[in-house]
Amino acid sequence: MSSVSRGNIKMAIASVQSTKWRSLFTMLGIIIGVVSVVTVVSIGEGIKHQVSGQINELGRDLITVRPGKLVNRGSAGGISGVNVFAGASSTGSLSQQDVARVRGTKGVKLAVPLGLVNGGALKAGGQSFNSVPVIGATADLPSVINQSISNGGFFAADTSAQPYVAVLGANAAQAIFHQSAPLGRTFQYMGQTFFVQGVFKQFDTNPLSLSTDFNTAIFIPFQTAQSLTNNNAQLYEILAKPTDPQKTDAVASSVTNTLESAYQNQQQFTVLSQDESLAVTNNILDLLTRLIAGIAAISLLVGGIGIMDVMLVSVTERMHEIGIRKALGATNHQILSQFLIESTVLSLTGGLIGIVVSLLIDYGLRVFTSLTPAVNWQIVVIATFVSLAVGILFGSVPALKAARKDPIDALRNE
Repeated sequence: MSSVSRGNIKMAIASVQSTKWRSLFTMLGIIIGVVSVVTVVSIGEGIKHQVSGQINELGRDLITVRPGKLVNRGSAGGISGVNVFAGASSTGSLSQQDVARVRGTKGVKLAVPLGLVNGGALKAGGQSFNSVPVIGATADLPSVINQSISNGGFFAADTSAQPYVAVLGANAAQAIFHQSAPLGRTFQYMGQTFFVQGVFKQFDTNPLSLSTDFNTAIFIPFQTAQSLTNNNAQLYEILAKPTDPQKTDAVASSVTNTLESAYQNQQQFTVLSQDESLAVTNNILDLLTRLIAGIAAISLLVGGIGIMDVMLVSVTERMHEIGIRKALGATNHQILSQFLIESTVLSLTGGLIGIVVSLLIDYGLRVFTSLTPAVNWQIVVIATFVSLAVGILFGSVPALKAARKDPIDALRNE
């Protein structure tokens, strides 16, 4: 690096330091843009890891049937596209006949319906809880989702002797009873008193899970759910396990064929293996990440315009200085480099501050929320180079204005 370049860098740093507040506000757009992009991508990568962990926990051989055409498939049967908003208005379009059809499909070992009960507030200990999902399920649920009961046990296949029993998610137990094992405790729901028979072990969940967060849910026998709702429990999902885990994809295709044959291709539903569920979630996540990151990147454009405006003001304020430098022999290239380096220092400093702030935000999210952002160092490097490019691009206009200034006119400026 030449002595002139080193001098220009020192002058740029000194100029930024001499107007700290103006420089900070100038860098604000760059800081916000970098923070937004790096944080959003980090959260997205973290959720991808959480989804993968959740799928491994539930088992790679889990088959899910949901209402709505969530995916489009090509001629070979592979997923060719994802309908992001599919199924939003199709909850409850599955039926008990669908459960029987899935259960009767060759290669299916177990099939469990999940029915959402909408019965108003749940009451326990003199308090009402309106946001606790109550789900009707059959006795095979723990086996299908590979989840154990941490305290107590799950209800049996035949609950005719005591139909009003319930198993709670770990978070639901804490929220309602403030205990991790409230066995034998009771709550009132839809005019009936339910006894807590067990509590599930904590599920590994993620914010973009395509299923209900089981940690916050209460599970009751499916027959009880149907009797409470006059057979109108919203059957929003069917979970199945194949007899042979190595043939999961083949069994999933058989389930699809069975349901399509029953409805003559008129019924809208989606059958997914766990690998496909992961692909769908990642596809949706990538779409959201790109959308939000694209919006956040606008801040970089705004920040670049801010740098250009401030540098134009700076050139006007320092016109006399430019005239003196040119009178002493400074070339147009040296003047251009001086102001270009100054704008680059502003932009690059804003980018580095943005990266530090985004890392602090990621750490805070890990500590205070269930999110586990994963820092993507490629994005960090890209954000750094983008900041550098913004400084060069938007600083070139004021730098050219300074370089092309006639030294006599510049000296006359006060």
